Amino acid sequence: MKQARVAAKAAERAAHVAEPALDNRRARYEYEKLESLEVGIALTGTEIKSIRRGNVSINEAFARLRDGELWLMNFTIPQYKEGSYFNHEPNRPRKLLLHREQIDRLAGRAAEKGLTLVPWRLYFKNGRVKIELALVRG
Repeated sequence: MKQARVAAKAAERAAHVAEPALDNRRARYEYEKLESLEVGIALTGTEIKSIRRGNVSINEAFARLRDGELWLMNFTIPQYKEGSYFNHEPNRPRKLLLHREQIDRLAGRAAEKGLTLVPWRLYFKNGRVKIELALVRG
């Protein structure tokens, strides 16, 4: 009985702790979304902690193809205040995690005139940071 109550309280507490979700309002205003795709992103430990605190800016960010991989540029994650000398660089390019076929398809479409790839939304899914990457015109 007591274990059931403790488990119920823990589940209720966990439900109240909402992970931050961030929308790119500027992109919604300036661009027309043609298609989107959920992608992962390679981050370090202090970057995750900073994102969980809500310190992140995706308004200026865009994706670019380099050496057959997609990279997120101008994605600002301020340094984690409690981090040590292992803290991350705030504006470094971050690798996006996709399958090869998805990269080829998006790169082909983004090469068309007037189209680009921007992060539409940032959110947590099963404890991992995900980005909704959108192919946009504008």
